[in-house]
Amino acid sequence: MSNTTDAANCVRCTEYQKSNTERTECLLKAINFLSYTDTMGGSFTSIALILFITASTVLGIFVKYWGTPIVKANNQHLSCILLISLMLCFLCTLLFIGRPTQICCLLRQVTFGIVFTISVSSILTKTLTVIIAFNATKPGSKLKKYVGTTVPIVLVIICTLGSSVISAVWMASHPPFFEADTFSEMDTVILMCNEGSVSLFFCVIGYKGTLALLSFIAAFLAKDFPDRFNEAKNITFSMLVFCSVWVTFVPAYLSSKGSRMVAVEIFAILSSSAGLLGCIFVPKCYIIFLQPELNTRTFKINPFA
Repeated sequence: MSNTTDAANCVRCTEYQKSNTERTECLLKAINFLSYTDTMGGSFTSIALILFITASTVLGIFVKYWGTPIVKANNQHLSCILLISLMLCFLCTLLFIGRPTQICCLLRQVTFGIVFTISVSSILTKTLTVIIAFNATKPGSKLKKYVGTTVPIVLVIICTLGSSVISAVWMASHPPFFEADTFSEMDTVILMCNEGSVSLFFCVIGYKGTLALLSFIAAFLAKDFPDRFNEAKNITFSMLVFCSVWVTFVPAYLSSKGSRMVAVEIFAILSSSAGLLGCIFVPKCYIIFLQPELNTRTFKINPFA
C-alpha cells in the first residue's frame, strides 16, 4: 500500500493484514475458527450437551435398576464405564470449539484419544465377556476362572494403555501446537491446531479402528449365542456404524481446512459416540420401561415360561 499518489515504493502489509481495494491502507484480515457464536459451533455445542445429558440419564437408569437381569447381563460395571466414557467423549468435543490456544491444542487430541479408546475397549471387553461366559458353562472348561469383574477391568486398562503410550510418544516427540495460517486464504487468517505429527495422529485413529474391528469380529461370532440379553447383535451393528463414520472421516478430514476441518472431527466424534449409545443402550431402556415383564430372571432362564 501507499498513502501518496504515484509513489516510487509501496509498503508491504504484514502477514495479518491485507491492503484495501484502493491500495491506500492496510486492513486486518478476517479471523477464522469454529466459534461458539457461529451457527455450526453453537449447533455442535447444543448437540454435545444434549447427548451428554442423555448418557447421564441412561447411567442413572442403570444405577436405579442395578439388580435387574438386563442391567447385570454382560457385566454392569463395564456398562457404567462405557457410559461414563461416552459422556466424556461428548464433553471433549467442547475442547474443539472456541478460539484455539496452545493448552487447548495439547488437551483436545490426548483427551479424545484416551477417552475414546476406553469406550471402544469397553465394548471389546463386553463382547469377550459374552464369549467367555458362554464357553465357561461347558463341562471341564478352564474359562470359569475368568468370569467376573476383575478380568474385564484389567482388559480395559491394558487396551487403554496402548493408546496412552502412543499419545505419550506423540506429545514427547511432535506435540500439537497452535498455528496461525496466513497463506491458505488471501483475506483470512485461519487459527488452528497443527497436529505436529499427522502419522502419530492417524496412529491413534488406527489403534481405535483396530479395537473396533476386533469388537466387530468378536460380536459377529457371538451374535447367535442363546442368551435372551446377549448384546452381541447390538454391538455388531454399533461397530458397523462406528467403522463407517471413521472410514469416511479420513478423506473428509484431509480435504478440509480451518473451521471445516474441526467440524469434521467433531461430527465424527459425536455421530460415532451417539451410535454406540443408541445401538447398545436404547434396546435395554426400551425393555426396562416398556416391557418390564421381560426383565426378570425367570424369563431370562426360560423365555417361554
